[in-house]
Amino acid sequence: MDSLEQEHLNPNEEISIDTVKSRAVRGVVVLTGRTFFISLISLFATGFLTVFLEPAQFGVFWIVSAVVNFLAYFADIGLAAALIQKKEKPTNVDLKTTFTVQQLLVGAILIVIFLGSPLIAKFYNLTPDGKYLLYALAASLMFSSLKTIPSVLMERDLEFSKLVFPQIIETLIYNLVAVFLAWKGFGIRSFTYAILLRGMVGLCLIYILKPWVPGFAFSKASLKKLLSYGLPYQANSLLATLKDDGMTAFLGGILGPAGIGFLGWAQKWGYAPLRFFMDHVVKVTFPAFARMQDEKDQLINAVNRSIFFICFLVFPTLAGLLTLAPLLVNIIPRYGKWEPALLALGLIGVNTVFAAVTTQLTNLLNSIGKIKVTFKLMIMWTVLSWVFIPGLAYKFGFNGAALGYSIVGSSSIVAIYIAKKYVNFSLGKTAIKPAISALLMAGVIFLVKRYLPQNFTSVGILIGTGIISYFVFSYILIGSSIANDVKKSIQTLFSK
Repeated sequence: MDSLEQEHLNPNEEISIDTVKSRAVRGVVVLTGRTFFISLISLFATGFLTVFLEPAQFGVFWIVSAVVNFLAYFADIGLAAALIQKKEKPTNVDLKTTFTVQQLLVGAILIVIFLGSPLIAKFYNLTPDGKYLLYALAASLMFSSLKTIPSVLMERDLEFSKLVFPQIIETLIYNLVAVFLAWKGFGIRSFTYAILLRGMVGLCLIYILKPWVPGFAFSKASLKKLLSYGLPYQANSLLATLKDDGMTAFLGGILGPAGIGFLGWAQKWGYAPLRFFMDHVVKVTFPAFARMQDEKDQLINAVNRSIFFICFLVFPTLAGLLTLAPLLVNIIPRYGKWEPALLALGLIGVNTVFAAVTTQLTNLLNSIGKIKVTFKLMIMWTVLSWVFIPGLAYKFGFNGAALGYSIVGSSSIVAIYIAKKYVNFSLGKTAIKPAISALLMAGVIFLVKRYLPQNFTSVGILIGTGIISYFVFSYILIGSSIANDVKKSIQTLFSK
């Protein structure tokens, strides 16, 4: 083993289960707790952006982002995921082969975007500002690919305290720059400048925190071994891309920028609880579950706790958001323009409820090597998406598209049934009890709201009422373990 590999890889062949558990718990708490404030900044920034920008401008951002995200799929063949999931630690040749292949693929995609930009601009009626946004997102794809190896090394060692720092800075820079420029009247260019600055700063920071000297190499044996997991994993990503970003790009031709703007607003807020809580957990549990795949009892316990953690936080947040959204649209200045999207927001919320459970289950199946099972599930979801969403969008507009998303989300019952065959998790303890508590909380908020005036003071009162009532109902249904878990999480967050 060369000196470079010794310096950057864990000298132990495998980290112990106890280490995995402790780092996983700390990773979840750190990623959730220490980015809590930043997530609030992101949500507030979205609120300001939807005030300063028109639905059509927001729609252009969603359309162009979807196009680039769709093309970005072809810049990855699952090698990074294979490195993370791999039981043995990667060799220097593995790392450099992955880096080389990814840069070749990204370079090809950048050429395609540049040469195809006139056609893309014509199809979506993009202004010159929209075209520059396309180029900025393409550049961000290059920055992201250059960060792959340092990110993989940190994820394998579950060093999420380090990994989260560049994400925090990137989020701050992007949101502050985008909001400031939107306020100054830059329109779509607000996103363009914010994306470029975010990408450059994030790239520099991650190499400072996890030094790795980029190098080019190619090993046919290494590539073949990584592709045995990477290609099926990436096939799932292709279907997910077709289902999500491909669908958004297609709907742009049906709904137009304004319609996509309303749908994008509903998705942005409807999926916010997932982005706020779930993404951190999934990022930690993928490598953690992979290390536990031979320890069934430990794995079942970890799955139960992770699903409960997600549902316990996502369900009340979503319920509170849906209950308060009509009030917020009425009292926030210049926000009444988003009122037509309230129904779509509720329909997207159905998808969020199911995703809170099933995303972690597909993550589990991937981590224990059942990649073909998730591939079949992705085929089901992709087919259902293309069967329901475009037709409903054509007939009922963006509300029809949102209805299609809720129908597809409801089909996740199939994924729950299949995953339970491999890991016997408890759906009642992990999801049903938090769901009942959240529904009861929403009922309390709805009743109290009827007797309060429509102002920001009432919003604060309703949020406080919701938090108190949710914890009371949770304590009644779940028991004192709630308080113990909160106490342990706080101790873990502030431990050295």
